[in-house]
Amino acid sequence: MYLIVTRSFPPELGGMQSLMWGLSRELSKNYMIKVFADHIDDHKDFDEQASFSIERVGGIKLLRKYRKAQLINEFIKENKIQGIVADHWKSLELIKSNKKKYCLIHGKEINHQKGTNLNKRVLNVLNNVEKIIANSEFTKNLAIECGVNQSKIIVINPGIDPVEELNKKSLDKVESLLKVKTPRLITVSRFDKRKNHEKVIMALRNLKQIYPDIVYICIGYGDEEENIKKLVKELDLEAQVMFFSDISNELKNALIAKSNIFVMPSIIHKKSVEGFGIAYVEAAQYGIPSIGGKDGGATDAIEHKKTGLICDGNNLDDIYSSINLMLENKKYLEYGKGAKDNVSKFYWSNIIEKYKKILSN
Repeated sequence: MYLIVTRSFPPELGGMQSLMWGLSRELSKNYMIKVFADHIDDHKDFDEQASFSIERVGGIKLLRKYRKAQLINEFIKENKIQGIVADHWKSLELIKSNKKKYCLIHGKEINHQKGTNLNKRVLNVLNNVEKIIANSEFTKNLAIECGVNQSKIIVINPGIDPVEELNKKSLDKVESLLKVKTPRLITVSRFDKRKNHEKVIMALRNLKQIYPDIVYICIGYGDEEENIKKLVKELDLEAQVMFFSDISNELKNALIAKSNIFVMPSIIHKKSVEGFGIAYVEAAQYGIPSIGGKDGGATDAIEHKKTGLICDGNNLDDIYSSINLMLENKKYLEYGKGAKDNVSKFYWSNIIEKYKKILSN
């Protein structure tokens, strides 16, 4: 039996939640597994449908970590465990066991200055596990810079499930929403400094001169939302930018499918980094190419000049040029085909084989 220890798990929504669900589901096809996850409201119906055991741990967040570790330590003593797979170094910090441990790393959570207390805690956990699974080459290199033992790190990109065919009703709804607006740019992410909506909107001001009917679709919510909306108003781009937040997954996917370019030229903001960028891969499934930033793990998700473009997210001219280059002569069609042809390598059916290889060694 393998234990999967996670702080993020469905029915809560998010990239990490989807990753840990996909990993748990796929591993359960070959191994007996048990998941220890944080409590979330309305989890019972979800948990009952799972093909494996899920134990939820609630209580005050500060104390939850200790209670969870205590339950796991007791479970290990009473059961035959082959190994422990964790979503985060903090999930392993209090687990006292000589069983093989495997820890996923994503970028931001390990990005602490060498010699600081947090850095020492990270290294104390990661340098004592069997294997560290980085979500990208960027995250692997970041870990090495922070003092993690390079020989323990292996890169496995996050997996995705093949998309289901979109229904005509959703696609027609998108066309009625967008009307004749074209070309269409889209970003699906939190409104966060790191995601760099601001510079895309600033580039849009100039792109509007060439493409008067251009539209930029922003799906998400977050701390920077009001600032972004204020910028749109200041630049007189209210006719060019459309905001969506509380929408169905079906409508979100239809908006992606009906767009021309997925744009998220992420930057490093303070310690916050884009470790991979699963949203680029999700767009690729619909034949939508991406523009990503050079600072972060986007280079694992986007093949430059094949499935999209990598630009300098700190350089407004580079963002503008990259968008314009893809729109000129409809270059996005060529890159979109490349993106769709390349996306199967990220399917869980392929990704899980890499995890199985690690666990079997």
